[in-house]
Amino acid sequence: MTGLEKIIKQIQDEAEASAAKVIAEAQAKAQEIRAKAQEDAQSKRAAIEEQTAHEVEMIASSAKSAASLAIRRAVLAAKQEVINGVIVKARESILSLPDDEYFALILKMAQKYSLPQPGEAYFSQADLNRMPSDFAKKLEAASKGGLAVAKQPRPIDGGFILVYGGVEENCSIEALFYAEQERLQDKVQAFLFV
Repeated sequence: MTGLEKIIKQIQDEAEASAAKVIAEAQAKAQEIRAKAQEDAQSKRAAIEEQTAHEVEMIASSAKSAASLAIRRAVLAAKQEVINGVIVKARESILSLPDDEYFALILKMAQKYSLPQPGEAYFSQADLNRMPSDFAKKLEAASKGGLAVAKQPRPIDGGFILVYGGVEENCSIEALFYAEQERLQDKVQAFLFV
């Protein structure tokens, strides 16, 4: 081999060594970039999984809370329906009492609600039809100031309407139950659900 060939060979060997070094460095750098990318991807994946798990937990908690609220509302509505049903049945049972018991209750109500002055008590047509013949005298005696039975009916379910001059006091069964509704609901709830 001649001197020139030796120089070319040496340059070629140096170029190949230099190229091999550059390729090795490039491969090492590529491996480093790939490892970093995998590490970043793992980190991002873990963060996404953690965030997703947190969001799933929040959604589940919210759904559980909403379901719990819906259950409480349904139970409350059912209780309210039962309570209202009991109150309606109580009112209906008063209205369907036998005549002697019903008008005995009316006399007690007249004692409680009448004023110490003369007045009139208006009844429903149904009550006027079933009223005992001696009831007017009993009503007058039971009231504080003497109540007379008015002959004209009023559109009420039961009970009576007291009239003193131009002033009326609604003592119908419906009005009395309405006035006492909250207290009655509390009592029925305490009886049924406590």
